[in-house]
Amino acid sequence: MSEDSEPEERATARPLFVPVRTGPAGSVALMYRTPLGARTAVGFTSAQRLAATLGPAHDSVRLSHRALRALAEPLGITHIAVDPRLAAPAPPAPSVVSPVPHAGSGRPRGEFVS
Repeated sequence: MSEDSEPEERATARPLFVPVRTGPAGSVALMYRTPLGARTAVGFTSAQRLAATLGPAHDSVRLSHRALRALAEPLGITHIAVDPRLAAPAPPAPSVVSPVPHAGSGRPRGEFVS
């Protein structure tokens, strides 16, 4: 790699395994979100790491770090996560349910009456 390449690119000189969705028109690289919601491209240093994170039947293509960056940048994605671990999504915030009056009873719906 050249001296002017990004440090991240020098560390991942080997092609990455990039998760894709394959359809009739070909393969499309999948983009993900970080836990804070930022969009990111994802690549894995081995097929085993990809399978451990996304499952054994997940399709992938081999791309260089530079090629993955070139795919992501037109989408406004500047970060590439290498070997990310799968994280469960945050639980949904509890919803606040306001009582809706039941027609004719004057009591809120969902309230138990003994």
